[in-house]
Amino acid sequence: MGEPTIATGFASAFLEFAVARGADRQRLIEQSRLRPQDLTERDNRLPLATYLALMKAGIKLCDEPALALLFGAEVSLSDISIVGLVGNAATAEEGLRQVNRYARLAIDGGDGETAHRLELVLEDGKVWFKFSSTLFADDPLLTETAFARCVCDGRNVAAARGGVTQWPSPKAIRLTRAEPSYRAEYDRIFGVPLEFGSSMNAILFGEELLSVRMPPSNQYVSGLLTERAEALLAKLENSKSMRGRVECLLIPILPTGEAKVETIARKLGLSRQTLFRKLKAEGVTFEQVLDELRHKLAREYLNGKNVSVNETAYLLGFSDPAAFSRAFKRWTGASPRTMKAVSSSPAGRGLR
Repeated sequence: MGEPTIATGFASAFLEFAVARGADRQRLIEQSRLRPQDLTERDNRLPLATYLALMKAGIKLCDEPALALLFGAEVSLSDISIVGLVGNAATAEEGLRQVNRYARLAIDGGDGETAHRLELVLEDGKVWFKFSSTLFADDPLLTETAFARCVCDGRNVAAARGGVTQWPSPKAIRLTRAEPSYRAEYDRIFGVPLEFGSSMNAILFGEELLSVRMPPSNQYVSGLLTERAEALLAKLENSKSMRGRVECLLIPILPTGEAKVETIARKLGLSRQTLFRKLKAEGVTFEQVLDELRHKLAREYLNGKNVSVNETAYLLGFSDPAAFSRAFKRWTGASPRTMKAVSSSPAGRGLR
């Protein structure tokens, strides 16, 4: 089983939210063991434990026990993650399927489980949206942040449409957590009956939810977002294989000349022999992973990015451009300058 992870955008947004409320940025980073360089791309991944440590540090430094709840209420999912943007569902059930497909891009349990996995539970003519992951049951901070964001984002959509929306308002909320000391903030934010110590984490809607029809979205924009989300899903899956983990660690250190099996084994906390064995079980060697990664990146840099041949050689960790040229000819049968010339020509640009 892999380590639970969360999209970097959540940590970056919470960091800024806590700082705006008085927390010291450097102390937040130090107490959560967060690395600022990890926050440069919001679709990257962080250990979920790091994010939870950041939230707990923020709560302490801001002296605000309801900080996670307030974060969910005040910062929209669309400002944090592609999960808040992707989707073109016409019905609640279609929306449910899309959430269950893409929500792993927000929080992933490490074994394919998502903290946002949803189920529809019918009860007495009403519909509960049940958050069924054990990750929610295990950590109330995740629960209250996600529930506040879900409810408040829905209200914001309604307000953006002049107060008129087909999406019904929630009628009640059940939570497995014990009632917190800041219960008054729950009442203020949700404004519906709350049941703490429940058997499930769920939001109640009327049965009319099942007959809701949402207006069509912009198909062009939706297509672009879906394409990006699918690519991120593939990247997430790849990162769980040993080869994928090795590639992720190799990319940032290729220019340093430290792209060696000993370096990667140390970063993974493995012995050199164990790393060899795990890669062999996936049908590859370390040298093969490194060589094929360089080949893939070389084509990306030369065919579509404004990177020169010499710069490409440096980014891939070659000792000199001549060594890179020899490797490129072995991969493709052509020189890198030939490919760069073709990709830079009008005809080449038209093929990209």
